[in-house]
Amino acid sequence: MTALNFNDQLLKMSDVLKYFALSLTRDKEQAEDLLQDTLMKALTYQDKFTDNTNLKAWLHTIMKNTFINNYRKSQRTRTVITTRDDVEIVGLVAGPRQDTPDSRLSLKEVMKFVNLLEPQYRTPFTMHNKGYKYKEIAEELNIPIGTVKSRIHLAKQRLMAQLRDFRR
Repeated sequence: MTALNFNDQLLKMSDVLKYFALSLTRDKEQAEDLLQDTLMKALTYQDKFTDNTNLKAWLHTIMKNTFINNYRKSQRTRTVITTRDDVEIVGLVAGPRQDTPDSRLSLKEVMKFVNLLEPQYRTPFTMHNKGYKYKEIAEELNIPIGTVKSRIHLAKQRLMAQLRDFRR
């Protein structure tokens, strides 16, 4: 199939794809974004399409996979936020709801456990809780970003294991 024929077929399918996107997202703006992503991927990987096969099914598969990947990405983002909330629960991040004498004592206890962590875990962990991005921590400490993420994760696991009494 020539590029011109492919583009023509792609345009003819855009209405069908828009309805499919709307059925997946249930939101007009998200559906339009999904449609645009799908069309971009179809154009980018046009050479992967096999002639004399079902273009509609191929496009639907691209859209469905894009939707699933975007959903998983949003879930990972929510998980990271949840992890930060867990850190707030143990008292590492002071907030308005923690302005009691008991919480100040808890923060001192928590900080004692943080200070007991080995420096290789404590430093990236405290930098991350101060708001540094993974990339910034990696550059500052001159270690790979994967190592930063791993050390922060391990520090959180160790702290959560030691601070079971502080959880709600």
